[in-house]
Amino acid sequence: MDIPPESLQKDCQEHTEGAKYTMCRKITQSIDFEVNGLQPDSRIIRSCGWDESSYKGRCYQRSGFGGRQEVCSCLTDLCNDAPMTRRGFSIITTVAIVTFLPFSITKLII
Repeated sequence: MDIPPESLQKDCQEHTEGAKYTMCRKITQSIDFEVNGLQPDSRIIRSCGWDESSYKGRCYQRSGFGGRQEVCSCLTDLCNDAPMTRRGFSIITTVAIVTFLPFSITKLII
């Protein structure tokens, strides 16, 4: 895991409005097409969370007209970074391509 610079780190021990934070949260929001004159865009929001309900340590997705979001929670310090997710996806994609490419070539040659 890449450790973010201190300017992006937040101490979740700093409680607001009486909440007792128990996890980190990352929300990825995407606007897929122009809506009300706003161009397609995406952003990542990182925060502390306390609602562990049924999504503790997991991700879930929501969508609506023109947009979608993925909300992930995790339970260790600095666990809601972005680079590990991209790195993991790249590794999985590479393994899938290397695994299935020989079968595709064999079918084309025969």
